[in-house]
Amino acid sequence: MSLSSHLNELKKKHEHLSNEVEVAQRSPGVDGLEIAVLKKQKLKIKEEISRLSGE
Repeated sequence: MSLSSHLNELKKKHEHLSNEVEVAQRSPGVDGLEIAVLKKQKLKIKEEISRLSGE
C-alpha cells in the first residue's frame, strides 16, 4: 500500500468516526464513555495522519 493510499484510508476512517461521534452525541441513550472512546480513536487517527504527512 502506498503512502498516499494509506493516508486516504486513514482520512476515511477519521471522517467515519467523526460521523459516529456526532450521531452518538445526539442520541440520549449513548454512554459518555462510548463517546470518549470514539473521540480517542479519532484523535489517534488524526495524529497518525499528521505524522505521516509531515505536519
